[in-house]
Amino acid sequence: MNVFDLDSSIISDYERFARSFTQIRAEDIRTQIDALYATGRFWPEPMISINPHYERAANIQALVADGTLHPDTVRIFRIGGVPITLYRHQAQAVAKASKGNSFVVTTGTGSGKSLCFFIPIIDAAVRARATGQSPRTRAIIVYPMNALANSQMQELQKFVDQSDLPDALKPTFARYTGQEDTNERDLIKTSKPDILLTNFMMLELLMTRQR
Repeated sequence: MNVFDLDSSIISDYERFARSFTQIRAEDIRTQIDALYATGRFWPEPMISINPHYERAANIQALVADGTLHPDTVRIFRIGGVPITLYRHQAQAVAKASKGNSFVVTTGTGSGKSLCFFIPIIDAAVRARATGQSPRTRAIIVYPMNALANSQMQELQKFVDQSDLPDALKPTFARYTGQEDTNERDLIKTSKPDILLTNFMMLELLMTRQR
């Protein structure tokens, strides 16, 4: 399909439809109207959007070989039993995080930005559990909207549920966004999830009203 031919065809069809309601008999008026339509002033230029093709890096399994990730972390980040393949910016972010370096990821929609920080966080939780460290919240992730926190929690649940890790090694997470009842909040306080998903308002309350 030629998108430019399609654009011309749609405009032509719509022009015929728009002009089908009247029949101009006066030749001088009809000539002026025809000239006006011919300028294309009623039809905006087509907006062309191209989805970028992000460069792929190695399979996530390769990050285990060089010690960047714990072997059990790969068992979480699989799809259909196959370890996921990262984009280059994801692999770079994970490598920086493994060395304790700060980083900022600025890529387009659908580029997997969440995995840039979720993989290192999950890896840290897995390593801590594998070495028998005491339970504590290791990461607080702040979202601007509750809808984002909810969707990210579902993604985390999907990855963790499909792993074959024993429960003792599975990272835990909870949502604290103001949607929870008293029992849920008390459970978060006592269970100390590895990851807490929240928003800026609830984070401020957690920090200033610790009771």
